[in-house]
Amino acid sequence: MKYVDLSIALEPDLPSDPPELTPRFKFFDHTDGIEMMKRAFGCEAEALPKEGLSAITIITCSDHSGTHMDAPFHYSPVTDDGKPMGSIDTLPLEWCFADGVCVHFQDKPDGYLVMPEDLEEYFADVGYTLKAGDIVLLHTSADARHGSERYIVSGCGVGRAATLWLVNQGVNIVGTDAWSWDRPLPLIAEDYSKSHDASIIWEGHLAGKTAPYFQMEKMTNLDRLPPFGFRLICVPIKIKGGTAGWVRPIAILP
Repeated sequence: MKYVDLSIALEPDLPSDPPELTPRFKFFDHTDGIEMMKRAFGCEAEALPKEGLSAITIITCSDHSGTHMDAPFHYSPVTDDGKPMGSIDTLPLEWCFADGVCVHFQDKPDGYLVMPEDLEEYFADVGYTLKAGDIVLLHTSADARHGSERYIVSGCGVGRAATLWLVNQGVNIVGTDAWSWDRPLPLIAEDYSKSHDASIIWEGHLAGKTAPYFQMEKMTNLDRLPPFGFRLICVPIKIKGGTAGWVRPIAILP
């Protein structure tokens, strides 16, 4: 078996996120650990390893920092018919162990809107029929720009129609190597400034109001995956009422 890590590392102070969403780290090294352990055990420094111990990092970040899985509650508090949306701790675990499918759309330009016919053509070309429970990943190559300001405007995105097409095939979880499942937000904003068409705003996410689903964002290494024929594990951290959860998806290839 071959295992492929599909997550980016959680890092501080990168320009890949808006400032209010950028993780902050405060590191207490092994020398600091001596002082903490002295207080905890009521001992002198001589009783502890001289090279130090108990380094820790205090991390301040959102539940959308790094590779994460959005819960339907992130998109809206309620569905179109008024039912409460599920938070990340409501995700059925059996959905997180499934066959993976990778849509290789790295040739699509930044800001391209993926439509149902794009997906239908792709699956016909690779000879695969989606089945209920498949986890569908979108390879855009945006991850090559992670760590730079260009990341947030990189990659194609999935619109309302294509998102609903996937969910209607029985897909519960999707993922992308881009910053967002939708088209890059700044590019949507540019288009909205010209058209004032509210239907284009966050349309892939808001499709979840009609048909709730979970989505992973900020993935990586999707270029190492075949279109199908692999298993995927993607269990998010259980955050009570969380709008998302950090996740380390792993692809398992024969």
